[in-house]
Amino acid sequence: MADNIARVFADAIATDPTRPLLTWYDDATGERTELSGATLANWVAKTANLLVDEAALGPDDTAGVLLPPHWQSAAVLLGCWSAKLTVVDAPGAVDVLFAAADRIDAAAAWSAGERYALALDPFALPMRQVPPGFADFVSAVRGHGDHFTPYPQGGEADAALLARAEARATELCLTPGDRLLVDTGQHPDPVDWLLAPLTARASLVLCANLDPSRLDARTAAEKTTRVLA
Repeated sequence: MADNIARVFADAIATDPTRPLLTWYDDATGERTELSGATLANWVAKTANLLVDEAALGPDDTAGVLLPPHWQSAAVLLGCWSAKLTVVDAPGAVDVLFAAADRIDAAAAWSAGERYALALDPFALPMRQVPPGFADFVSAVRGHGDHFTPYPQGGEADAALLARAEARATELCLTPGDRLLVDTGQHPDPVDWLLAPLTARASLVLCANLDPSRLDARTAAEKTTRVLA
């Protein structure tokens, strides 16, 4: 059983880093963003470098992630796990906090040494107005390197998360080369929308505010082989 999320991600993109790995839709806005494995890996590396070089964080440090399923959320989560941080769910004291712009109020329940806000702009544009006490994630992360060497061992929670992900991938009958469409409103757990497909070396089509009338056409257009709706 795998016990290192960074290694699972690297293995998932190793065969063909140029193929579409994560495609993001928001039916409420008409947004569509497609990332290859290489592009997502660059964002993951920048995030990990931000955490290590700028925030001076690493193994045994903790992160709070108040983000919905999104391609930028994938970069944040994988960046945290690459830097061997533990991502925690319950509000409390953490070393770094990432919060979506519409969840800034919820962030008040968390105590954090570093705070980054994300507008989740479709083109990853900087925030026009950064909430007080936060840094803009996109502005902060862009200046960091595109390569990061993960720690050889996984983080404290990696094995448990990957065990759940492998079980979920088996339940969904995912195999290498599959393309999984996920209704993120129904399945917000990163095990469903991120880790299970990665453990199976499948690619993802994430759909926010999914319009059921578009599902058949999107499944055909994106050549999905599995649907989690």
